[in-house]
Amino acid sequence: MPLKQKPAGRFITFEGSEGSGKSTQIARLAKHIQDTGRNVLTTREPGGTEIGEQIRNIIVHNSRGDEMTAETELLLFAASRAQHVREVIAPNLTRGVVVLCDRFLDSSTVYQGVARNLAPDPVSQINQFAIGNVMPDLTIILDVPTEVSLARVKQRASDLPDRMERENIEFYNKVREGYLLLAKSLPERFFVLDGTLGEEVVAKKIWVEAQKILKT
Repeated sequence: MPLKQKPAGRFITFEGSEGSGKSTQIARLAKHIQDTGRNVLTTREPGGTEIGEQIRNIIVHNSRGDEMTAETELLLFAASRAQHVREVIAPNLTRGVVVLCDRFLDSSTVYQGVARNLAPDPVSQINQFAIGNVMPDLTIILDVPTEVSLARVKQRASDLPDRMERENIEFYNKVREGYLLLAKSLPERFFVLDGTLGEEVVAKKIWVEAQKILKT
C-alpha cells in the first residue's frame, strides 16, 4: 500500500549496532507518545509481519546461515521490508498512527552495503523498490563504541548468539562507521545520540527530538 500523499501519522526509526539499546528506548518513546493521547505502533525489521518473521528466522537462525551470501542476505531483508511496508507501516501511517520501527532501510545500507562491501547502487535500488515512497520522518542512531556493543551482546545472550551477533569486531567497526557517515550525509533526517549515556538521559534527549516531528 504506497502512500499517495503525506500521511497523518509519523514514522520514526531507530538504528545502531547490536546492543546499542534500541529496544529499551523504543519502549520508552512509545510510552511518552501514548501519554499524549496519540496512537503508537512499535515494530521491527526484519519481521513485523508473519511473513517477515519467517524471513527473520531464515536470516538469523538458519542452521546453514554462515553459508549465506551478502546478496542473499540483502534480498531477504528487502523482501521482509516490502511486506512490512505494505501490510503494516503504510496503512498505519495513513490512519494517523505514530510508527516506531527497530531498523529500516538504513540497516541494509550499512550492514550489507558498507560492512559486507556490496556496491552502493544496487543496495540503494533494492531498498527503494522495497519501501516505495515510505521514508522515515526521523531516524535516531544510538551510537556506542564497538567494544561496548559486543560486551552488551555477550551480557544479554541467554542462548547461543545468533548469526548477526557472531560477527567479528572488524565487521561492527564498519557498521558503526557506516552509520556515522550516513548521518553526516543526511543531517535533516538523522539524530545521532551517545548510547553510553544513562538510560534516562538518552530517553529525555530522544523525547525532545521526537516532539519536533510529532508537532509538525
